[in-house]
Amino acid sequence: MSKNKPPHIKPSEAEVEILQILWDEQPCSVRRVHEIIGASKDVGYTTILKQLQRMQDKGLVTRKPGDGKSFLYTAAQPEDLTQSNLLGRLMKTAFRGDVNELVMHALGDAKASGEDLEAIKDFIARIEAKRAKK
Repeated sequence: MSKNKPPHIKPSEAEVEILQILWDEQPCSVRRVHEIIGASKDVGYTTILKQLQRMQDKGLVTRKPGDGKSFLYTAAQPEDLTQSNLLGRLMKTAFRGDVNELVMHALGDAKASGEDLEAIKDFIARIEAKRAKK
């Protein structure tokens, strides 16, 4: 990570798409990232290369030499930490820090199955049990 960059940089939507590939397959070459993204959208190899270079400058990815002149890229932060940072930004900016509004909006717009709702209820029960122990 760059010395002058804060440790919790929040990636853009395009950067998250690349990070998701890296979390699944890292270390990963530019060519591999391009193959995966190119399967669903028309994007040039050099676009992916430049995006990864910018992400390295921002401290979102690290790279090491691969075969020949290529590099292998790895996400600088684990997926769960990035998700928490993105959720925090969304909650702060779109929901003014109100977790209740965020959850109600998410559940109201989502097509949650009965199985999804049961998992959410179980999660809430575990949180309540933890708090009761304190």
